[in-house]
Amino acid sequence: MWSIWTFAFGYFAAYVPYAAMTKAISSGMLEPAIPRMSGTAMLPLTIATSTLGMVLFLGLSGLWRHARRFQLGPWSLPRPSLPTLLSGLGTAAIIATTTLAYTFDMSIVFAQLLMRGGVLIVAPVVDLMGQRKVRWFSWVGFGFSVLAVIIPFLKDAQISLPAMAALNFFLYIMAYFVRLRLMTRFGKSSEDNAQVRYFVEEQLVATPAILLVIAGLSFLPGQFGQELSGGFAMMGQWDTLAVQAPTLLLLAAIGVCSQGTGIFGGMVLLDKSENTYAVPVNRASSVLAGVIAAGGLAYVYGNSMDLYELGGAAAIMAAIVVLSLAPMIEKRRAAAALLRAG
Repeated sequence: MWSIWTFAFGYFAAYVPYAAMTKAISSGMLEPAIPRMSGTAMLPLTIATSTLGMVLFLGLSGLWRHARRFQLGPWSLPRPSLPTLLSGLGTAAIIATTTLAYTFDMSIVFAQLLMRGGVLIVAPVVDLMGQRKVRWFSWVGFGFSVLAVIIPFLKDAQISLPAMAALNFFLYIMAYFVRLRLMTRFGKSSEDNAQVRYFVEEQLVATPAILLVIAGLSFLPGQFGQELSGGFAMMGQWDTLAVQAPTLLLLAAIGVCSQGTGIFGGMVLLDKSENTYAVPVNRASSVLAGVIAAGGLAYVYGNSMDLYELGGAAAIMAAIVVLSLAPMIEKRRAAAALLRAG
């Protein structure tokens, strides 16, 4: 049986290259070999690659068989339920807003702490609304995680965000709120294979949905539509493939890693433990990955890292220690009590 920490490691391993590559190409660190690109222009190819990765993963693993079915002539095809459809749409919003978050003029770690902090605050609210018991070590881990978000603001309480960045973070947190509410009610039930079915159906919706949305938005007038349209055009410009190959390969790699975070991150959140436990495990893994990614870029390009942001990361590490060790200690104490009683 795979544990939540196994999935957390997979999430971490996929997140490090995802965050590092996205920041590197959007900030122009790779010029002149790979030109600087806006987050909007990056979306078409990264999302298309994620969609392909999702289809291959579910197909080759055989997990698609766990989804509900509908009959279309002679074919029996997988389909989502209404809850997994809505959760998949929330996941689609998370995919897009996460990629965009790393293209704003701020560090990887700071963007991580803002996104993760908002979701950490939402987690116990969702548990309380769903009347789920929250264990003591989950509250302690939650407290450390919130502290991680507060620490960077101790340096400068007047930190302000561009309007687009603030809107992006708001949409990200609201999408997670919807997703966690639906997961808690329908994905963490005691029904056999409920977690796997929920995961598969959500995956069937998420990346295809955001791909369709950005395809439609690419027809909008103005810079936003033009950048999306340019991103799609890159995939069809075969005459310049040799010139664009490094850029296309890097964007494809970002899409693959993004899908990896979706697979492993989704399984962490679907763990049957309370959200106040599962969400900090998920968030801590990604923040730690963000620190590693930022540290790698700083080492390669000779930049420095903010000590306050590293302080926030240290608080996240404390959350990881509490959330990993406390349940094991509690389990051993319960086993010892049973032996004494016997």
